Amino acid sequence: MSLQITRRASLFGVAALGALAAARPALASAPTTDRAAILAMAGDFRVRFDFRETAAFTPDYTPLEPKLSGGHESVRVVEDRGDFIMLQHLLVAEHEGRTFVIKHWRQDWTYEPRSVLVYTRANRWDVREVSAAERAGAWSQTVWQTDDSPRYGGVGRWAHENGATVWTSGRTLRPLARRDAIRHPPYNRYDAINRHAITPFGWIHEQDNSKIGERDGATMTFVHEDGINTYTRFADYPVAAADSYWADTQTYWAGVRAAWDDAIARDNGVSVEEEPENGAVTGPTLMGLAARIHDGEAETAAALAEARACIAQATRV
Repeated sequence: MSLQITRRASLFGVAALGALAAARPALASAPTTDRAAILAMAGDFRVRFDFRETAAFTPDYTPLEPKLSGGHESVRVVEDRGDFIMLQHLLVAEHEGRTFVIKHWRQDWTYEPRSVLVYTRANRWDVREVSAAERAGAWSQTVWQTDDSPRYGGVGRWAHENGATVWTSGRTLRPLARRDAIRHPPYNRYDAINRHAITPFGWIHEQDNSKIGERDGATMTFVHEDGINTYTRFADYPVAAADSYWADTQTYWAGVRAAWDDAIARDNGVSVEEEPENGAVTGPTLMGLAARIHDGEAETAAALAEARACIAQATRV
């Protein structure tokens, strides 16, 4: 079903997704308009990433020059259970005549969640209970890194007002992105508000980031950053390469997700070491095993056994 829905999104856009959602009611009580907005983030896109540090809050910190980058990204619906939707991002890059697919981030949406996995401190994510008042009419968004290790989670509501469809999170702690982590800055995490908004041409992800850390025993805001990731519908790139990669590796990645879920359930959260280049220390192994499956160099069952062992070792408390 996921590829079918995604193809319809790519061909017909947001209006068709609204009609599709209306034609097939949610399995739970999730609002049709909210579901249509989440499903509208599936498809094929040209992506632009734009991050700008705006104001320093310590006298010895100078804001960085804007960081701009871009590429092509295919977003696929992996699961849709009515009150739960999973979207997988796949980056498609071309270099010297070769096409490369990089499994990118994943976003899970849950309607009226009873709990959410949140980043709490360096190398640690905890399951946080969500009160009845907070979850009423709300969706959690849980974001996972390239190797399906956790990144951050938050709770917010979709608003459909004044011609705009926007989801806004509460304040959410996040570990540093690679663009910052590799510089070893004085701050070590983000305190952020995330917004997802549907546009006539695709969608945007806006971030209000406070970059924070410790100095002299106190928590300090070093600088504010505005981020906007713009997803514009576009399919004039090797989309088939993304689908080929996912067809080859989706069973493996389902097993990896299950292994992370087991680790989280075991400890009501999870501890895993972060590193600047790869996010979690598990990244090189788990991503490398998927690449070997896609290249025909490894069998899924054997690779998954190695992946489970890697996750068990990395999350051992």
